[in-house]
Amino acid sequence: MRVALYLVITGATVLAVGCKVSSPGKIERNFLDATKHKITVRGKADKNPLPLNAENLAAGREAFGHYCVACHGLDGQNTGVPFADRMSPPPPLLTSQEVQSYTDGQLKWVIDYGISPSGMPASKGTLSDDEIWSIVLYIRHLPPAGSLGEPEMYSH
Repeated sequence: MRVALYLVITGATVLAVGCKVSSPGKIERNFLDATKHKITVRGKADKNPLPLNAENLAAGREAFGHYCVACHGLDGQNTGVPFADRMSPPPPLLTSQEVQSYTDGQLKWVIDYGISPSGMPASKGTLSDDEIWSIVLYIRHLPPAGSLGEPEMYSH
């Protein structure tokens, strides 16, 4: 009987307290960011072979518009993505310091291999290396938030 009562009290406590989800604090966030930037996200030394020019930037915008727009919006800032704030975790703003502080090689690595379990899918084998490198160029030169409107798939 004591064991059963203990299990009921423990279970109720876990449900009431142990399952509470909250956003990470500053220390947790800094630790996670440092871990990603220095350990888990590879490709730090890889250099983008594509020069920054109008043609490559346009190719990056086009590839981004086909592959990335559903979660990140046309401008990389989740504009017009109706569910972005309800995803767990929500897609980061690609203009954020968290994203922009990655090297070009790390951004390519994230696009290649994704980030599990965040919802960021791997695209290696779906997109060519040139498409991915052009997306990296586009991410570095995103337009102002909302300036491109909403993705067509959500505006109907």
